[in-house]
Amino acid sequence: MFINKEDLNELEFPQLLAEISPFASSPKTREKILQLRPMEINEAEISLKKTSEYLSSFESSNAIPFDEYEDIESELKLMLIENYRLENNAFIKIKTITEQIGKLQKFFPTMPETFPTLMEDVSILEFRKEIIDKVDKVFNRFGEVKSEASPVLKVLRSEIQLAKKAIQENFNRALFNYGQSEFLDDIRETIIDDQRVLAVKSGFKKRVPGRVLGLSKTGSITYIQPDSVVKHYFKLKENEEEEKKEIDKILRKLTAELAEFQPQLWRYQKYIFDLDLTRAKAKFAELINGVLPKINRHKTLRLREAFHPLLFLRNKAENKTIFPQTLTLTDHNRIICISGPNAGGKSITLKTVGLLQLMIQSGILVPTHPKSEMFFFDKIMTDIGDNQSIENHLSTYSSRLKKMGGIIREADANTLLLIDEFGTGSDPELGGALAESFLEFFYDKKSFAIITTHYTNIKLVVEQLPNAQNAAMLFNEETLEPMYKLEVGQAGSSFTFEVAEKNKIPRFIIHSAKKKVEHDIVNLDKTIVKLQQEKYEVEKLKTDLAERKESVEDKRDNLQKLNEQLQQKLYNFQKLYEEEHRKLQFGNKIETFIDSYTKGKSRKDVVKDFVKLLEQEKFRKLGADKDESKRLQVVKRKITQQLKKEEVIEKIAETNEKLEEKRKTDRALWMKVGQRVRISGSTSVGTIEKISRNKVIVNYGTFKTTIDADELERI
Repeated sequence: MFINKEDLNELEFPQLLAEISPFASSPKTREKILQLRPMEINEAEISLKKTSEYLSSFESSNAIPFDEYEDIESELKLMLIENYRLENNAFIKIKTITEQIGKLQKFFPTMPETFPTLMEDVSILEFRKEIIDKVDKVFNRFGEVKSEASPVLKVLRSEIQLAKKAIQENFNRALFNYGQSEFLDDIRETIIDDQRVLAVKSGFKKRVPGRVLGLSKTGSITYIQPDSVVKHYFKLKENEEEEKKEIDKILRKLTAELAEFQPQLWRYQKYIFDLDLTRAKAKFAELINGVLPKINRHKTLRLREAFHPLLFLRNKAENKTIFPQTLTLTDHNRIICISGPNAGGKSITLKTVGLLQLMIQSGILVPTHPKSEMFFFDKIMTDIGDNQSIENHLSTYSSRLKKMGGIIREADANTLLLIDEFGTGSDPELGGALAESFLEFFYDKKSFAIITTHYTNIKLVVEQLPNAQNAAMLFNEETLEPMYKLEVGQAGSSFTFEVAEKNKIPRFIIHSAKKKVEHDIVNLDKTIVKLQQEKYEVEKLKTDLAERKESVEDKRDNLQKLNEQLQQKLYNFQKLYEEEHRKLQFGNKIETFIDSYTKGKSRKDVVKDFVKLLEQEKFRKLGADKDESKRLQVVKRKITQQLKKEEVIEKIAETNEKLEEKRKTDRALWMKVGQRVRISGSTSVGTIEKISRNKVIVNYGTFKTTIDADELERI
């Protein structure tokens, strides 16, 4: 599709893309959104379907399991370098993006009717669970290399733990021994270079054998690592160096193993970028009430209740009303000429049609009625606004003529032209004649066009062309206020004299102006005004009829409900009547038994007949009870299930309370000053310096932190 940058700017397409891009997770996707341009119909239609399907997930409980992700493009390039080693977080990013693909491949097939296009996209990817397994074999959930990643690493870490334990035990022993003397300062110990050291008074430093690691600022304290700790410390450092080498070896091997899956990972990355873009467009569509209209292969465009998306957002933020537009373009109605007073919404109507066309051809849902129809143009060309060029010393008219020359060269049957203030900028008669010729040229070229004008001759030409229509922006003649509604089928008046009078131009000047204008033009304008007023009255009557129709429908619904209630009451009365009638019949039968027995019928025969009657009643009763019993069983089953759920929840809560109480009891026993601790899930170790209620100050040597006691675990 052809559309130049200037036309994109006139239709505010870059501003629209700037509204969509913040919804993307990745900077690369945001940049890609800003570079979006119209595409071929097949490509755009697929993009529109995907966006529409994603949008449907917001409107239901079927949330697509797609989370924020990290870009792995640079890692995919680097992993192919021989003997290269990726950083720890790179492996986690690769694992996460692979897990995303796995989740989506499981999710979409569960609802193939809801997400057919999205399912097709993800189904062609080859999911390789080995990627996740290989990363999980090396890393734990915190992104740290597991001890089980290799036998050597396991042994090294075991030795490191033993060395750390020996350091702590020997240091604690030295601290206790020297603590009995006056060698240590009041602070007793501190941490230097992540090592515990004794705070020895400088006067007694020779009395404490060990390695000096520093002095206090005043020099009164010497920090010494005791001799009993030094050898274990060097052993620890040696093992830690070996650990680093082993981890480096493991990660180089893992990088080489994952490099085999680089083609699949590239496809995962590309798919995730595309899904991110689709989600961003769906999020924006949700904001503007965007829908997917019917896409025609034939040339029929029917916009119903179409909104300008940027104006919609602006007015929504400012709590202002926005007016939708409805119009149709077909092979038999290719050109619409909109007339009417200034500030009535003509230019906005042009921009609305142009921007919506750019959106739909770029795969972006549009804010229209769902029953709207659109088709694709090969070219969209615009001339909207003041194009005066200071740099080239061109007047507005010259600039517009230059642009019109370009439009004339390019226009064809698959072009949409959007031209504002058609023919203005020069002598009204000469400029009007030239504009008339332009219009006839575009009509002969079978181009589609929406133009706005104040020229009467243009309106008259349009009336004579069978495949063109006049249209007007409705205006209230009494208040002279714009109604911002497009009425197709009639030309509009510019309300020149009426607007001038409203703006307090003296009447004698207006009357003088009327005399200077040709009598026929004034009469034509008056006729147009009269027609518009009549149209307005018809619209008003139409609205009243619609309201009355709605009122009648409401009354009909109420009568329907009342009828249903009466039917239910009649049914209840019928059942009551049948029950009473049955009882009466039963009583009559009993009366018959009594009469027959009185008249001499044998007792045995009477009892036999009576028992037969009882059996019949029993059978009827059992049938009714059986139905009632079934209903009660269903209710009972539901209640039982609910009670079981509540019991399970209560038991879980009770168990959690007991576990929490046990944790608190255990914590109270070991939570003391000097205890070595770490934050749950972390590897950094510190010493408890102070406990205040449930808050604990932990000393890490180079810094201190305050944390809840619940988050600490004992070393």
